[in-house]
Amino acid sequence: MRTTIRGMTVVAMLLAAASLAAEDFKIIVHEHNGQATLSRAEASDLFLKKRTHWNDGTAVLAVDQSVGTAVRASLSSQIHGKTVVAVKSYWQQQIFSGRDIPPVEKASDEQVLAFVRANPGAIGYVSQSASTAGVKVVVVQ
Repeated sequence: MRTTIRGMTVVAMLLAAASLAAEDFKIIVHEHNGQATLSRAEASDLFLKKRTHWNDGTAVLAVDQSVGTAVRASLSSQIHGKTVVAVKSYWQQQIFSGRDIPPVEKASDEQVLAFVRANPGAIGYVSQSASTAGVKVVVVQ
């Protein structure tokens, strides 16, 4: 009985943490991008460069936050289902095999916002508290 209660408590804590983590970031695109929603799998494919063009044919330009940021850890967990280290490992394999290079990294929400505003095909993410004036927030389903 104790084990069952402990197990249920752990599951409840994990679910609560997952729902809180989902609120830690907003995925953003250029204000003229026609995309309003993305599934988690679609968002992951865009950031991992498995999908390279938007529906209108515009090339996707993904931008990541710096490795040590909480917002990147949250996105990696919630969108990719992986740790930042696992995503970095994925990119090392892509580089080593000559397939692709990782998205450009920016050090702050403000730098990500500036990049997305300046590039019609851009997709990035910012902290939940960041102002998103001049970009479009995409709903992740």
